[in-house]
Amino acid sequence: MDNITFEDFQKMDLRVAEIISCEDVEGADKLYKLTIDVGEVRTIVAGIKQFYKKEALVGKKIVVVANLEPRKIRGIMSHGMLLAASNDSHTSVVLLTLDKDIASGSRIS
Repeated sequence: MDNITFEDFQKMDLRVAEIISCEDVEGADKLYKLTIDVGEVRTIVAGIKQFYKKEALVGKKIVVVANLEPRKIRGIMSHGMLLAASNDSHTSVVLLTLDKDIASGSRIS
């Protein structure tokens, strides 16, 4: 693992987000289009389709990198990235969630 400085870490804006809706991305086997509430409503695209059913995601509170530069994925602007853990072979992926409820948009530090 490469080390980063504390100042680099401070640049990341980690936030609690609630998944409001989940849609398939046309022509993509692994992608979902998620509408999230991170203190404001945003769209993110995530490659978690093979690990989660849409209905299991709606209402889930997750952790996102809120200040990641927006990126167009399959024609959809993605405004952030969710955080997940995976094994080395990427055959198991688990979303980072919270053990207690807290308001969407809450900062993680």
